[in-house]
Amino acid sequence: MSSPTRIRTSLFVCCFLFCLVLPVTSQTVVQAPQAQSASSQVITAVLQDDEEEEYASFHAENPEWTFNHLAVDYRNGNVYLGAVNRIYKLSPGLDVQVFHVTGPEEDNRKCYPPRIVQPCNEPLTLTNNVNKMLLMDYKENRLLACGSLYQGICKLLRLDDLFKLGEPFHKKEHYLSGVNESGSVFGVIVSYGNASPDMLFVATAVDGKPEYFPTISSRKLARNSEEDGMFAYVFHDEFVASMVKIPSDTFTVIPDFDIYYIYGFASGNFVYFLTLQPEMGGGPTTGSSSAGREQVYTSKIVRLCKADTAFNSYVEVPIGCISGNVEYRLLEAAYLSKAGAILARSLDVAPDDDVLFAVFSKGQKRRPRQASQDSALCVFSLRKINEKIKDRLQSCYKGEGTLDLAWLKVKDIPCSSALLTIDDDFCGLDMNAPLGVSEMVRGKPLFSDATDKMTSVIAYVYKNHSLVFVGTKSGKIKKIRVDGSSRAHRYETVQAVENGPILRDMAFASDHHYLYVMSHTQLSRVPVEACGQYSTCSECLGSGDPHCGWCVLHNMCARKEKCERSSEPRRFASDIKQCVRLSVHPNNISVSQFSVTLVLEAHNVPELSAGVNCTFQDLAEMNGLVEGNRIKCYSPAEREMPRIIVDKGDHQIVQLYLKSKETGLAFANTSFVFYNCSVHKSCLSCVSSPYQCHWCKYRHVCTHDPRTCSFQEGRVKKPEGCPQLLPADRILVPVNVVKPITLRAKNLPQPQSGQRGYECVLTIQGNEHRVPALRFNSSSVQCQNTSYFYDGMEMSSLPVELTVIWNGDFSIDNPAHNK
Repeated sequence: MSSPTRIRTSLFVCCFLFCLVLPVTSQTVVQAPQAQSASSQVITAVLQDDEEEEYASFHAENPEWTFNHLAVDYRNGNVYLGAVNRIYKLSPGLDVQVFHVTGPEEDNRKCYPPRIVQPCNEPLTLTNNVNKMLLMDYKENRLLACGSLYQGICKLLRLDDLFKLGEPFHKKEHYLSGVNESGSVFGVIVSYGNASPDMLFVATAVDGKPEYFPTISSRKLARNSEEDGMFAYVFHDEFVASMVKIPSDTFTVIPDFDIYYIYGFASGNFVYFLTLQPEMGGGPTTGSSSAGREQVYTSKIVRLCKADTAFNSYVEVPIGCISGNVEYRLLEAAYLSKAGAILARSLDVAPDDDVLFAVFSKGQKRRPRQASQDSALCVFSLRKINEKIKDRLQSCYKGEGTLDLAWLKVKDIPCSSALLTIDDDFCGLDMNAPLGVSEMVRGKPLFSDATDKMTSVIAYVYKNHSLVFVGTKSGKIKKIRVDGSSRAHRYETVQAVENGPILRDMAFASDHHYLYVMSHTQLSRVPVEACGQYSTCSECLGSGDPHCGWCVLHNMCARKEKCERSSEPRRFASDIKQCVRLSVHPNNISVSQFSVTLVLEAHNVPELSAGVNCTFQDLAEMNGLVEGNRIKCYSPAEREMPRIIVDKGDHQIVQLYLKSKETGLAFANTSFVFYNCSVHKSCLSCVSSPYQCHWCKYRHVCTHDPRTCSFQEGRVKKPEGCPQLLPADRILVPVNVVKPITLRAKNLPQPQSGQRGYECVLTIQGNEHRVPALRFNSSSVQCQNTSYFYDGMEMSSLPVELTVIWNGDFSIDNPAHNK
């Protein structure tokens, strides 16, 4: 809501309540009671990526006023944040629009009824109000915000401006729970269409006060927020009510028994809650459970029929996960999603079937806050859970077994036999209820992490892929693609908040382009994809993120909708096999060749009627002639070649790019080599080059063009044609004795007119000695008679470097290193 709109609304409310008209100036904001506009000095919404404006964050104005719950209006993307002492309304970009003050207030948890109903003898202190439940009531355009003050009363706030529509507090059903922990209450709103009011299923920890609070109940959601019957039990008489209470006998077995509700949802004709609770018999029988052996906990899923006013349909089933012989039984978080076509095949369900993703910690014998760092993500088919419940109902109504619900029925009660048909929608009778299942339903393990505990989970289906996002204790989001019950691929991890852990509540933006996550003091908006980080087609399509595809002519990784004309053939690649492949012929030329015609063959390219340019890195650019999937262009002209410097080795690799004239961007490239034969100073080095180098043995030069050789017979292309000395036995020359040295060779050239003859060069102790040599034929040369000596005559022998040259400085290759 813009500021001017908020001013007009606030003026109307204030005039209505107080009959006071105030002049409006550009610096004045008149506020509705308990609903305040954001102050820029106190609250900040910080964009972390100025260029993309995708990441955004909002920090707590007071570090003690921690964040508790989160809800997103799917109609307009507005974000509602429940915190200690505050309810915030934020824009999709996390700019604060308005906030509602909920505390602190004078209170005492022992005051029942609360002091706002009748005086309390307990000492009152200024008490924070922890937000324990935050629900969107779309039908009535209001927000249910239930706190910890006054035994858990709720406010009904108008979504537009958080104006308080109602705050029922004078009846016992208005008090949901006195527990002041934010994760202790879970609510599910069930709609029965426009003709009937909605219903609220509430599940809560009771903190040892079962006489005050049912652990699970269904309530009326009156359309009038101030109606007397708001939050009344759907049904209540002397014997039956729409609720379940923890019996007092349970507390004699486990004095601090409680049920912690982790998640809840509605599906089909049922409402479900996921719980973590002590196992009966797992703790001591007297005294506090913390004083005896460590309490064993178990996770369960509870199911109720939506239309069951007597709660005869109550069934609970233990759930867990086993991966690699490790049991994961402590539920941390869960989320209901659709299977999607790919995961559905491996689970043997339909793509539109509901599946439940759940995060568990290792073991059973620790409280959630002390749980192991080792955690696992698992998936359950809701249809198969319902089949398990149906099987249990059928066996019980045959009289088999007991009700098996120790916490509710401390004594074993046998099942009663009855002749009736139990179908998929059976909602129970006033017999064999409530009912428990003893055998655990095992989820399929998808992903585990032993070092950074997973604390939250959310999922959705994108292009038939089931994508799961899990938050961790260190504040990270792990993005996981689930393509099967045994094929989960973590394709990206991002730091979502500065200091973890990430809390259970996560929500998608209305368009599913962003994910909202929070820690105790930071709310962050995180893109569900970060395709722009990938700079090549293979990186993009090899990342595993199904959001990402390659926009060919724009040379970028992006969602399909962000790629212009992406529906046209080959403009958008979604599979790595569709990446553009470019080849060029020839793929190398000499630095002495100019304006050579090159033919580029491009595969997987779109229609290129707008034209292309060929670019040699940053060296030269020229027009390309498009002929189907072939492009003709020319190598750099002579004036551009000096920029290509071959300073090391005999070649330089440059990238040859195709640049679209439509987008002005290079969209394909291949390697191209400029080689320089002239750096080679010997025949063997020249002809051993991988490039088109030839040796002119009468000119003693290496060239790419054999036509420049003096004589055709002087062209050498293969090593066996090179002039070279052959391996010789050890050559011994006595000191001060005149003696010739005869060497075997091959391909020795005959000096031509004007060329000098052969010489032997011996390097003795750093001194060069040139001796005339005689070429007998192409395979033999002899260093003429001479004598040699060296200093240090006490040495019996001295190796000497020997080189044969002709025409002054043309050396003959000596591959055997004869000495």
